[in-house]
Amino acid sequence: MSATPPPPGPYAAAPTLMSPEDQRLYSTLLHIAGIFFSWLSALIGYLLLKDRGGFIRDHARQELNWQLTVTGALIVSYILFFLVIGFFTLIAVYILAIVFGILSAMAANRGEHYRFPLAIQFIKA
Repeated sequence: MSATPPPPGPYAAAPTLMSPEDQRLYSTLLHIAGIFFSWLSALIGYLLLKDRGGFIRDHARQELNWQLTVTGALIVSYILFFLVIGFFTLIAVYILAIVFGILSAMAANRGEHYRFPLAIQFIKA
């Protein structure tokens, strides 16, 4: 006797798209969280929100690429810290991370796409 398989559970449902206002809000929060929690918040935000709309996908991808770039620059700065230049590069990286994080959050809040000027594109479309 063959039984029909059970219908898929709620976990199989496609994610619903966010409204444009929600996409702007979550993009702004994602950029602000990146200032405080670095790549971890960017990775979680990218994995959870990338299928919820094009605007949030673009901002989450840009934020993750930026945070990975900042993390790499911090590692290089800590290695160079034993030399005098590492102290200055460390300060510069932190300042750029804060300034670009604020600029990207403001752009997301206005509903504009933002691309970080110095970010390496690890994750492409």
